[in-house]
Amino acid sequence: MPVDHKVLLPLLPDQPGVYHFIDDQGVILYVGKSSNIRKRVSSYFTRNQSGKTNALLRRSVRITHTVVETESEALLLENNLIKRHQPRYNILLKDDKTFPWICIRNEPFPRIFSTRTFLHDGSDYFGPYTSATMVRTLLGLIRQLFSLRTCSLSLTRQNIESGKFHVCLEYQIGNCRGPCEGRQTLEDYNQSVNQIREILRGNMKSVTIWLKERMTMYAAELKFEEAQKIKEKLDMLSRYQARSLVVNPSMGNVDVFGFSMEGDYAAVNFMRIAEGSVIQTYTIGLKRQLDETKEAILSTGMGEIIIRFGPLGKNVIAPFVPELTQTGTKLTVPAKGDKKHLLEMAQRNALYFRIEQKKRREVKSPSEKVNRNLDKLRNDLNMSLLPRVIECFDNSNIQGDSPVASCVVFRNGRPVRSEYRHFNIRGVSGPDDYASMEEVVFRRYRRILDEGRSLPDLVVVDGGKGQLSSAMQSLEKLGITGSLTVIGIAKRLEEIYFPGDSVPLYIDKNSVSLRIIQHIRNEAHRFGLEFHRLKRSRKMLESELDSIPGIGPATVKKLLLAFKTPSAVSAASTEQLRKVVGTQKAALIAGFYNGTGNVSRET
Repeated sequence: MPVDHKVLLPLLPDQPGVYHFIDDQGVILYVGKSSNIRKRVSSYFTRNQSGKTNALLRRSVRITHTVVETESEALLLENNLIKRHQPRYNILLKDDKTFPWICIRNEPFPRIFSTRTFLHDGSDYFGPYTSATMVRTLLGLIRQLFSLRTCSLSLTRQNIESGKFHVCLEYQIGNCRGPCEGRQTLEDYNQSVNQIREILRGNMKSVTIWLKERMTMYAAELKFEEAQKIKEKLDMLSRYQARSLVVNPSMGNVDVFGFSMEGDYAAVNFMRIAEGSVIQTYTIGLKRQLDETKEAILSTGMGEIIIRFGPLGKNVIAPFVPELTQTGTKLTVPAKGDKKHLLEMAQRNALYFRIEQKKRREVKSPSEKVNRNLDKLRNDLNMSLLPRVIECFDNSNIQGDSPVASCVVFRNGRPVRSEYRHFNIRGVSGPDDYASMEEVVFRRYRRILDEGRSLPDLVVVDGGKGQLSSAMQSLEKLGITGSLTVIGIAKRLEEIYFPGDSVPLYIDKNSVSLRIIQHIRNEAHRFGLEFHRLKRSRKMLESELDSIPGIGPATVKKLLLAFKTPSAVSAASTEQLRKVVGTQKAALIAGFYNGTGNVSRET
């Protein structure tokens, strides 16, 4: 039995927390978060909902909740519950990539390396980085600045004191200071590791100060060679920082969120700025399952970022205020200046990610693109159903000569050539497009009804109001005007006409809807013109042979089957003709082409 909300709602708290919709099997269908549980849950029962939301309400027999202290806790709890239970109706995370991290291993004389596996082993992980090139650049910088070991030896105090290990080539070429033989102390090694942590956090300032102090110390001790090496490292650090500078360094540290959404798919981009440099950037894709607002979706994205990267900084920039955010942060929606510049960068990242994901979905599932295009056409034509089956009619004649018509069929946006049909106009004399259209539409759908086949969803008539009216007269005679949508498209300005409406619809020239209609119309025109040309050429070929006295249609057919063209017939010898049509008719044909009417040609 569905939830009795009149009893439930007064019992819910006016506090932040998480709520759960549960079915009769005890399965969690949906997990939501809010700064006010009662107000949020009430909204499900006090306004019109979409089909999916109504389905959720029908299937839910219980709504439970968990109260927390702050909005931050609500964000994190919702994220954890969604990952644990994977509710059917929750926003889906779409980032299926494995990104690289930089790991500082939890061990004596820690190693520093890149990895795509995040382990909860006490090691420090920095990232994830969306670019493997950025990881290689950072590791290259670190190895140039600091002499660290790259081996996997277990450098415990006992192993080092026992003399178990010996220095390798890395020590000989100056890339390592030999901790395996005790030539570098753990305290000195860890000093370098601490500075590396600061670099990976984006805190270049403290590293620069530390290096300058060491350079000054070496200079005071007259160790000019060592001081010069430190100066080279400072220059290297400065060049790296200059390459990654994006804003005024005086801005301080800030976290930036970009957002882009189309339909049910959204992307949230996260950038972490430290001292004017981008030190982290990450984008996640999300798919809306119910009618979540953009504020709710951004909030969910923020919760996922907090889980992956830890708490946000004190200053956060976003394109709008999310439903919930981390407690204790100052959120800004900038209108100008450096902060606006950063926001625009994050917005572009989110947009590009969403477009890339869209292209990937279309490659994996072409039907998704087809459905989206047909849905756009349905909306533009105000149809109730997707136009899965579309038929288009076109007339073709030259000053009333050899009038024909064509009908092409498209299913799910693609032509089905086996269902194309040609029509010879039977009951119309002269160039009358309106009467021709009325005839072919009537013949087409009378046959479909007689055979018990399904009618198309959309009929396109190539022409304006006149052709459309003629087509509607045939549909009215058949009694099927309410069973399908019919439109006319006029060539000159590509106006779309509807039955009974003298004012045309103008669809955006770049719209996918107009491109679909134009493609179908052009295909009908091509198919009809091809048939018209064929009919005229046959008529011209046959008229010459038909004019030979004593030669009937059956003989003409034999000649064309044997010689293919009238010119080949005229060039044939009497003997060749005799073999096809006999002596008497061969003499008539040869005489016709010799101009004598009775003189045969010899081979």
